[in-house]
Amino acid sequence: MTTDSDDSSDVREPAQLTHTTEDGDVQMVDVGSKPDTDRRAVAVGEIALRPSTLEAITADEIGKGDVLATARVGAIQAVKHTWETIPMCHQIPITNVDTAFHTHDDRLKLEVAVETTGKTGCEMEALEGVTTGLNVVWDMVKAVEKDADGQYPATRIENVRVLEKEKRD
Repeated sequence: MTTDSDDSSDVREPAQLTHTTEDGDVQMVDVGSKPDTDRRAVAVGEIALRPSTLEAITADEIGKGDVLATARVGAIQAVKHTWETIPMCHQIPITNVDTAFHTHDDRLKLEVAVETTGKTGCEMEALEGVTTGLNVVWDMVKAVEKDADGQYPATRIENVRVLEKEKRD
């Protein structure tokens, strides 16, 4: 098993942009000659919420329904449809999606792991799962997150990132 890592402490030469031609035109990368490989990517992100909102989510007291179950479905659907929303992503066969929610005092963390056997990685799918899942949470709780002026002073999605990606030969 080899692990692709993006260690920001590495000193690397600037990579050639793979989604543009020499003339600057946008293109999809040709992965046709690459072998199918087992791949996995894990992404994570957080939504900051009022403590009372987190309590209501945990107690299943949000009027729209089960927030975490709905967000899980949204995350999985987003993973499966990434190629439709990110222009240069390939449509890849998703073999597994795992979602995990973790509550903290003032935030809800979502981790999405995606697996595929294919010619290209699945980190964009994991990121799409996280961001959509967190957007679903926001949509489900917006009535209790709004202040008197209809604004969201405590609510924010942040720290979205790829935790790991690996390729198993």
